[in-house]
Amino acid sequence: MNSSMDEINLLRQHQRHQQHHLSVRGIGEEIDLEIDQCEDPTFSGAALEGVTSHHPQDPVVPADDHKSFLIPCSQPGAVDGQPQPTPPQAEERAGMLRLSAHTKKKKKVVKKWRDEWADTYKWAYVAVHDNTSRIFCTVCKEYGRKHRRNPYGNEGSRNMQMSALEEHNNSLLHKEALRLQSASKEKVQTPEIERPVCVKALSKTAASILESLFKKDPHEAEFIQSIQEVVHSIEPVLVKNSQYVQILERLLEPERCFIFRVPWVDDRGEAHVNRGFRVQFSQALGPCRGGLRFHPSMNLSVAKFLAFEQTLKNALSLYKLGGAAGGSDFDPKGKSEIEVMRFCQSFMDELYRYLGPDQDFPAEDVGVGPREMGFLFGQYRRLSGHFQGNFTGPKIFWSGSSFRTEATGYGLVFFARVVLADMNKELKGLRCAISGSGKIAMHVLEKLLSCEAIPVTVSDSEGYLFDGDGFDYVKYTLIRNIKAQQRSLKEYLKTFPRAKYINDAKPWGEQCDIAFPCASQNEIDQGEALSIISSGCRVLIECSNMPCTGQAVDILRKAKVHVAPAKATAAGSSR
Repeated sequence: MNSSMDEINLLRQHQRHQQHHLSVRGIGEEIDLEIDQCEDPTFSGAALEGVTSHHPQDPVVPADDHKSFLIPCSQPGAVDGQPQPTPPQAEERAGMLRLSAHTKKKKKVVKKWRDEWADTYKWAYVAVHDNTSRIFCTVCKEYGRKHRRNPYGNEGSRNMQMSALEEHNNSLLHKEALRLQSASKEKVQTPEIERPVCVKALSKTAASILESLFKKDPHEAEFIQSIQEVVHSIEPVLVKNSQYVQILERLLEPERCFIFRVPWVDDRGEAHVNRGFRVQFSQALGPCRGGLRFHPSMNLSVAKFLAFEQTLKNALSLYKLGGAAGGSDFDPKGKSEIEVMRFCQSFMDELYRYLGPDQDFPAEDVGVGPREMGFLFGQYRRLSGHFQGNFTGPKIFWSGSSFRTEATGYGLVFFARVVLADMNKELKGLRCAISGSGKIAMHVLEKLLSCEAIPVTVSDSEGYLFDGDGFDYVKYTLIRNIKAQQRSLKEYLKTFPRAKYINDAKPWGEQCDIAFPCASQNEIDQGEALSIISSGCRVLIECSNMPCTGQAVDILRKAKVHVAPAKATAAGSSR
């Protein structure tokens, strides 16, 4: 406080004796990178004089009087209402020349700094705005203090300016613009329907069918892919017999689709809502039959694709059945048995009115086993008031089969034996790679052991398990118990440490003679197909629905790998 009062007293003495020393502070010394002296709203357009004196003895003045001693140099002000004398013209002209020269020099330095920063920070570029060079952000397309303000105030320091530019990268405006820009690039570069669709040369007839499908369902990637595979396969027939085109167009449109909400309450009393689906694709041959899938990836596109595949598989069987599929995006993993029961009962509350022995009866699929089917059938019986459910499963009183659980997996191995017999080979002693560890994969593994083959891999959502010595019945029993307790396959290593578990990978790089993909759709892409070829595999038995992309199938066939399609290998099954 004493030092401030001393400075004010010195200024008062200066005004009294009119003996002062002008210290002009040019605006260029305070200039910002993006704001010139004529554009900074914090400046009034006039420089300020700071006045000093060498006379220490002066009377003390009140503290509030210090505001009157900031005097514009281009237009002299007043103190206490009294005008002050005007400086000589020569001195004023010299001060203005010094100010102009100093500002021009600083402009050049600032422009040089701008170029350097644009090279250092690749997100920035230099452009002219209102006849002034500016640094713009390539993400925000903005400049200047619209992004940030240097907390240090003085922006003449190079280090401070560089810190301010780094601060811009961390600003909320820049991050939000960066997020929107990334989302826009992803939307333009990777359209939803291009990822799983393999575009090939088509005849005019086949191309017109797919074109109409693209217009109606452009975002249903899985459904488009499954139909495109069929159209490519039967294209020679369509060219020779044009009357089949209209039949195919009617077949490709599902008869009816149901989408409904499934509210349920967990053990903590919190309410949740999932979405349920059921697609009755075709009843041309008889009542619909198809699986129910409870998995987070379930949506309408997957339901339509599964129902279409089921329609063709049922048509190849001896039974007069149509095709259907459905499920929910509910994930039963990590849920208690009571929570699963509540969900299944809520799911059936809406679905039961579309089921019946002459209309539609469901079957097991991913996430739906005997426990879930029991919950579903119990609620159906309660709501419908009769015992005719025709729920496909291991229970005979559901109108199911006691051998239903093993049927699909065993049938896949039987089909592989037929393929090998046509090649004058047998399964005995052949190394087999299996993906997945669900019902289908475990029954394939079990049947391969009975055929004296050597299965070496199984997998789960976190990676795959490889045992170079091959699995036997003891190891198979251990794996089955691990999965029954919903534990990771890594637990296998505690008992058999010579095996290895590879995280975030698929088993197709391991040496094998036959591949059995049992996990999910599109698990084998171009890269995985090349790995299968390099591993020495010569036969691939599709176990799950559409496990290979169109590009992968082309690569495998060009490499003389025999690919058995899932529509034939799993004919009549719900998987």
